[in-house]
Amino acid sequence: MKPTIKLSFLPKIAVVISILIFGSCTESSDPNESGNFSNTTAVFLLIDEESIDNGNEPNNFSSTDVNDQLAELGQRQPLRFFEQNVGREITLYTGQVGDEGWFALKTIPSSWRSAGPSGNGLRNYLTPGPGLGARIPDDDREVLLDKIPNVTPLRATGLAMLVGQTIFAVVYDSDISINYSPLTGNLQGANLGIVGFDVLGVSSRTDGSSSSLPAVRVRIRNAGTLRDGELALFSNAPTPQSSSEPFDINPPSSPPSIQLGEPN
Repeated sequence: MKPTIKLSFLPKIAVVISILIFGSCTESSDPNESGNFSNTTAVFLLIDEESIDNGNEPNNFSSTDVNDQLAELGQRQPLRFFEQNVGREITLYTGQVGDEGWFALKTIPSSWRSAGPSGNGLRNYLTPGPGLGARIPDDDREVLLDKIPNVTPLRATGLAMLVGQTIFAVVYDSDISINYSPLTGNLQGANLGIVGFDVLGVSSRTDGSSSSLPAVRVRIRNAGTLRDGELALFSNAPTPQSSSEPFDINPPSSPPSIQLGEPN
């Protein structure tokens, strides 16, 4: 007589299998976790040598990686490393309190709009237009790039608000200097070019100084494509009171929601 096989355990196995399959699907449904961003708008930022420069940790870029040999006023070519590594995930450091590496431009000066060649001030800066880095006329090439209102250094809270966003940025070859009360920035000086990336995560530095700002995990995007697409301003970037206050180095677990403004 053949032994009888009991199958009562099969429904339980089926349930377990279905839970595992369903669970694995739901874990990747959040675009911020899976990295499958579908942003149609890129947030415009400015980045200086405290974040992207040759020899900077943690990437130790070479001079040619960051277009150092091409640096000049109005340079708008994609940085070589970023252009050749679209889709790659890397970590960028963001400077220190009082010497930040990432900046939001919360408003566009009216002088940029009137400079031409278009009626859009940000597009004129990116071209660049007269007084915004254009070679012609050669005199006063930077006249419209000093004492720019609302150039806002990003500390931990502002950086955390960018998680899930796509960024398009102009990279400076040196420091962007900031004055407080009122908040203004000097955007004169040579540029390395442009970069684009998705912000995947922001975390506190454990390997820096006591004033180090967070590390930001990014996925590189095609900067040229982002430049030609829709751009927006980080209009509610937190405004620091001074070069040392607030001493904001740890990203909050629940930062405020970002608000995007028109860049005209």
